Amino acid sequence: MIVDAHHHLWRPERGYTWLDDPALAAIRRPFTPQDLGAELAGAGVRHSVLVEGGRCHADEAAEYLGHAADSRSIDGSTGGPIAGVVAWADVADPDLAATLRAYRGLRGGEFLVGVRSQVQGEADPDYLDRPDVRRGLAAVAAAGLAFDLVVRADQLAAAARAAQAVPELRFVLDHLGKPRIDAGEPGLRAWLGPFTELAAQPNVTCKLSGMVTEAGAQWTVEDLRPFVAAAVAAFGADRLMFGSDWPVCLLVADYGGVLDALRQALPPLDAAGSAAVFGGTAVRTYGLAVPS
Repeated sequence: MIVDAHHHLWRPERGYTWLDDPALAAIRRPFTPQDLGAELAGAGVRHSVLVEGGRCHADEAAEYLGHAADSRSIDGSTGGPIAGVVAWADVADPDLAATLRAYRGLRGGEFLVGVRSQVQGEADPDYLDRPDVRRGLAAVAAAGLAFDLVVRADQLAAAARAAQAVPELRFVLDHLGKPRIDAGEPGLRAWLGPFTELAAQPNVTCKLSGMVTEAGAQWTVEDLRPFVAAAVAAFGADRLMFGSDWPVCLLVADYGGVLDALRQALPPLDAAGSAAVFGGTAVRTYGLAVPS
């Protein structure tokens, strides 16, 4: 069973202003649950986690949870294609706990498995050290949810401090912390220290996602291998999970190409390690209710 732990859906006209960048013209169009279903079926992926798409509005949570409810299995279980939703929420919001309760009251609220804030958009590399942010992280933990870390490489050190300060919270690092894969060895060196420090926190897992876009249009599997090997060494296979980052990945690769690239870039794993990366870690970390 393969689980895609990271993808998006969007309709640009609903306020995804970041898609106005001319470089993103290829993905400035609607991506629907039907589009997703075709990609999953074509790649042999059974379930997925739908992650907030940068709109930064609570309405998106209602839409995404509704998509998950609509994808429910025919027998009424939560084992449909969209098995979980990581919704947007402002981690610095003093009313975050109330917001999360409201999300759970929405149609499909049982599919809420985590939240994400756009930390990468904060200029301060130490944003996660702020007292109001730490209070928000504690509120996420109290709600029994995971917190996805979408951070730049220069924010990894603060992420490690946050994980240590809130040990009861399950942190999930998206896209390996966005290393400069396109920079090769210098990018690897600049990223590896703080990445390893974050991996030392036992309440953190990591998504092997977003790598092809960080590697650039001319990416090769060889470009990815040292970063994937470092992730396996730091986290171990049982704390890593596959994520397509579809449809962002379409800027440089199709869905199947991303999945095949990860299979090729991974060092040799035993059956248990492979099962963890391609499904088990996501199921465990997000508490996905899917058939075994």
